[in-house]
Amino acid sequence: MTASLAKRPPGAAPDWTIPQAWNSYSAEEHAVWDKLYARQIELLKGRASAPFLRGLENLRMSRSGIPDFEELSDRLQKLTGWRVVAVPGLVPDEVFFEHLANRRFVAGRFIRKPDQLDYLEEPDVFHDLFGHVPLLSDPVFADYMQAYGLGGLRAITFHSLQKLARLYWYTVEFGLIREQSGLKLYGAGILSSFGESVFALESNSPNRILFDLERVMRTRYRIDDYQQSYFVIDSFKELLHQTADADFAPLYDRLEHLGDIAPDAVLASDQVLHRGLQNRVYSGTKG
Repeated sequence: MTASLAKRPPGAAPDWTIPQAWNSYSAEEHAVWDKLYARQIELLKGRASAPFLRGLENLRMSRSGIPDFEELSDRLQKLTGWRVVAVPGLVPDEVFFEHLANRRFVAGRFIRKPDQLDYLEEPDVFHDLFGHVPLLSDPVFADYMQAYGLGGLRAITFHSLQKLARLYWYTVEFGLIREQSGLKLYGAGILSSFGESVFALESNSPNRILFDLERVMRTRYRIDDYQQSYFVIDSFKELLHQTADADFAPLYDRLEHLGDIAPDAVLASDQVLHRGLQNRVYSGTKG
C-alpha cells in the first residue's frame, strides 16, 4: 500500500485516512464481494493456513457484502489491538509505516469491477480485507506487522526501503508456511488470488525455499505475474524472531555490498523444498 505520492488527495485527513462511507456501496459492489468471497473460500479449503482460517471465523467475515470497517475494527481491536482505516489508494511510505507501527492497517475502500475478478493491478478492498485482515487477529503475526512498521520508519533513515519492501513482499504478500499437514498459504497476495492460490502450492514451476532474512532481502520479485520463488517459514514466531531481533543497520550496510538475486535463482546455500522447473510462460500478466 505504499507509493511515492507527494500530494495528499482532497478530502483525506493529514494521515491520509478517509471515511469508508459503507452506505455508499451499491448492490452490485456488494455482489462482487460475495462472489469473490464464495469462490475463494471454497478454493482455500486445505490450502490456507490455520491462523488465517481462524481469523476469518473470529472476525466473522463472511459472504454478506463488503464488511463495515468500524464493525470489523471493533472485533479486531478486542483480539490484538489493531484497527482497519480507509485510505484513497496507495499512500506514501512514511504514512504506511506510521499506521502499521501504531497497529492501524490501511485499506482501500473501492472494489474491483465484475470483469476484473481474476486480476487487478492496485489492491482493492477484497485484497486488503480478505487477504490481510484475518491474520491480524493472530497475536504473533499482529506483532510482526507492527515490528515491520517500526522497521520501515527506521529504514527511511538508512535509505533502504527497497530491501525492506522485499521482506514484506515475500512474507506478508506471498509467504508460505509449513504446518503438520503440509505447506499452506499465509500471504495476502496469494490468499486473495484465485489463480495463484493453486499455483503457489501445486505448480512445479516455482522454487520453494526456506526463509532466510538476508536471502529474501536480496531477492528481486515480480509485480506483473505469479512469483518464480516462494519463501517458506515454519511459524510466525520464527518470522518475528528473525526480524524483530535483527540489527538492521549492519544488515543494510552488508546488503549494499552484495548483489541482488534474480527471482528464479537457486543458490548453493539455499534450503530448497522444491526446485522449480520455471516452465510457466511469464507473460507480464497474472490473468
